[in-house]
Amino acid sequence: MRIVQAPRACAILYHILASQKEGKPWLLPANICPIVPITFLKARLPFEFVDVSAETLHMDLGQAEDRIKQHKLGGLLYAHTYGEPSTPTDFFNEIKSLNPELLIVDDRCLCIPEFDAQSSADVTLYSTGYAKIVDLQFGGYALLENDLTSQTRSLTFNAADHAEIERAYKKAVKERTRFIYNDMDWLETDTYLPEWEDYRLQIESGLKESLARRARLNEIYASRLPLELQLPQEYQMWRFNIRVKNKSKVMQAIFEAGLFASSHYASLTGIMAEGSAPHADTLADEVINLFNDHHFDVDMAAQICDLILENYEG
Repeated sequence: MRIVQAPRACAILYHILASQKEGKPWLLPANICPIVPITFLKARLPFEFVDVSAETLHMDLGQAEDRIKQHKLGGLLYAHTYGEPSTPTDFFNEIKSLNPELLIVDDRCLCIPEFDAQSSADVTLYSTGYAKIVDLQFGGYALLENDLTSQTRSLTFNAADHAEIERAYKKAVKERTRFIYNDMDWLETDTYLPEWEDYRLQIESGLKESLARRARLNEIYASRLPLELQLPQEYQMWRFNIRVKNKSKVMQAIFEAGLFASSHYASLTGIMAEGSAPHADTLADEVINLFNDHHFDVDMAAQICDLILENYEG
């Protein structure tokens, strides 16, 4: 294994994708962060979405395996929904036996950053950018198999282009309309980065503070909110996640009170590519992500619990 770093995790992904000689389609989970398929679009690699499992909330491995058996694919990107850390190592090994040329990216950008994670994936990807477990406002790194081809490319970056691509995909997701990609200079590849050891120290230092704050706020959420609303504990590190039947009403009450919560991640079927993903749709329709990072404090957490208790339908 070797370690690479970049201004953001999707720059590492872009370098890997753009280095592939064959343009075979990749499989992505339907509830992936939109910037991931947009990175594929920039690298001019096709992709297809796979629904999530109603049980695990991650990519449906049975569906993915069926597609791999039926078609010649270039790779699979596996993401950890809400940062749940378990990795399907046996599945990775099985699909590698079906197609040894298939590349596997284990996207752990919402997980706790690690430096010696054991994975049978070709790429194990982490982020320390905005709203991640360790939020340094920059940076991503990856553990790469030594024989993996990844040619670094220097791209022109324009902050206005980055703002425009964000505006465009957020509008498409909100309105459930097709996202039309127009290539522009949105991807940052060349910003100055600290040396690896300095970067690692920043991550380790930030992680201690982050985990302590998350533990304090999660304790409030877990003790105040009905257990039947809460996702299992292993899904509660990145943010504290609940499922309600009347999400719109609860979200409206939260924002009208001057507080905030998030609504990640929408299914991208019909927006970034064709297909249907009923389980990802249902998940997105019900899940509310409660903040447990530096944007929130204990008083805000207590207030938002009161609002949820007043407005939710289980």
